[in-house]
Amino acid sequence: MSQQEPAASDAALEREVAGMIVEALNLEISADEIKAEEALYGDDGLGLDSIDILEVALVVSKRYGFQLKADSEDNFRIFSSLRSLAGHIAAKRTK
Repeated sequence: MSQQEPAASDAALEREVAGMIVEALNLEISADEIKAEEALYGDDGLGLDSIDILEVALVVSKRYGFQLKADSEDNFRIFSSLRSLAGHIAAKRTK
């Protein structure tokens, strides 16, 4: 398996997280339209703003059982793409 291809369980979590983002933010796109490496934050990619990120962080904490801190230095990396967010969830989840 190459570096670019996630394991099936990773891909499933990415789809689950994409669906969660679409649902939490009432986006007018489908989860399948969110590309794994596409930027989540800013003008490129999905275009989420800081309020959207806070909403996603709240849903993540409820669904996966760990807190994403608003003042964490890692947030830029964590929310840089769907793949990085899903990878962080996979590493930290308690449920």
